[in-house]
Amino acid sequence: MQQRTLGRQGLTVSAIGYGAMGTTFAYGPGDDTESVAAIRHAHELGVTHFDTAELYGWGTGERLLGAALAPIRDEVTIATKFGFTPEAYAPDSRPEHIRQVVDASLQNLGTDSIDLLYQHVHDPAVPIEDVVGVMQEFVQAGKVRYLGLSNTDADQIRRAHAVHPISAFQTEYSVFSRESEALFPLVDELGIGVVAYSPLARGFLSGAVQPASAYAADDIRQQLEWWTPEHFDANVAVVTALTEIADAKGISLSQLALAWVLAKRADLVPIPGSRNPGRVAENVAAAEVRLTDDEVARIDALSRDVRGKRAMG
Repeated sequence: MQQRTLGRQGLTVSAIGYGAMGTTFAYGPGDDTESVAAIRHAHELGVTHFDTAELYGWGTGERLLGAALAPIRDEVTIATKFGFTPEAYAPDSRPEHIRQVVDASLQNLGTDSIDLLYQHVHDPAVPIEDVVGVMQEFVQAGKVRYLGLSNTDADQIRRAHAVHPISAFQTEYSVFSRESEALFPLVDELGIGVVAYSPLARGFLSGAVQPASAYAADDIRQQLEWWTPEHFDANVAVVTALTEIADAKGISLSQLALAWVLAKRADLVPIPGSRNPGRVAENVAAAEVRLTDDEVARIDALSRDVRGKRAMG
């Protein structure tokens, strides 16, 4: 698979990565055996970058990913994140908490070093300079290779980068969620790569979207505006129009959506996640799809018809 560079510090990863959130978190009960098979199949198809977080099952997601990648650890890069507290799912980037979580993540992943460490969400109670100062300690100790920020704003990115180079900014980005484009000039200025989570809009662009009532009560889609009754039909109409473009090109809707993300920036890496090896193969194949300027413009125009706000997290 084609490789892409994130930041100016030397981090190179596959053009499409794998987001492991859904293996243990947010999308209902999973099957660990199937998830491991999906992760390993992603690697077989050329994926070298795998993303998880403490939040995803409070360690269970990291342990699953670490076990799945153990035989091929030297062939991949692993990203994880800190920054929440289990008690209330609230931000927590106190220095002592960061140290505790990162040490636990190393153990959970079964690795001596984390390739890319993110602050998962901005914590207004802790100056970003203090947060990055602690993250930098792990770099100096050889336990972390590169630093990133997720779910934050321009001021935090600039201040963080002044303490230690930030290699990657992770944000929700898809045909349905383009708000983060406002930060692209800043990351260009600072030389920071972009990692796009939920590039298939939480499954709305998977080709198998269903009404919220079809999902489990604890499924994250129960809380998203795209699925609310006042927005759902309008968003399905967008999907129908996108599917027509995909059909004309001989590709799936998800492949069209991922190809659009890839076309937006040369240093942008989407991290779709799936527990199904077949779906993983479909997603990975999007790396070979090339969209024309006209196709990108048509998709851009349709994205403006999406109704409802994106979710944070």
